[in-house]
Amino acid sequence: MAMSGSGAGGLNSEPNLTPMIDVLLVLLVIFMLIIPMSRKALDVQLPDPTPQDKEAKPNPDQIVLEVLPDGNFAINREPHTRADLYRRLKELFDPRPEKIIFVKGDPQVIYQDVIFAMDAARGAGVKVIGVPPKAAPEEPAK
Repeated sequence: MAMSGSGAGGLNSEPNLTPMIDVLLVLLVIFMLIIPMSRKALDVQLPDPTPQDKEAKPNPDQIVLEVLPDGNFAINREPHTRADLYRRLKELFDPRPEKIIFVKGDPQVIYQDVIFAMDAARGAGVKVIGVPPKAAPEEPAK
C-alpha cells in the first residue's frame, strides 16, 4: 500500500494495483497453459453418419458377446454362464491375431453386467471392444 501525503496535512492511503494486476496476469497465463494439458479423452471411432443403402452382411469371423437379462451371456448366440465366460473368451481369442469383440447389452440388463462382460473380454486378451449402435425402431407397415 502506498501512502501519499496531501498538502492539506492529511494522509491518503491508496492501494497500489500494479503488483496485483501482474500477479493476476501470471496466474491467467499459468491456467491457460495447464488446462489444455490436463484434459483426458477417450479414443472413440464413431460410425459414418450417412446411412448406407446396401445390406450389411455379418462377418463370420467377428465375435459378438451378448449380455442377457437373466444374468447369462451369449457368444455368437451360444449361451454361457458368468463363471464360464472368461474361460470361453480366452479359448476363442488366444489363437486369433485380431482381438476384436462387439458387446451388445439387452435394454433390461443392469450396467454392471455389461461392464463385467467388457472386463472379462479385456482379461481374455481383447484389444478392441466395439459397441454396436442401437437398432432403429422399425416403423409399422402401412
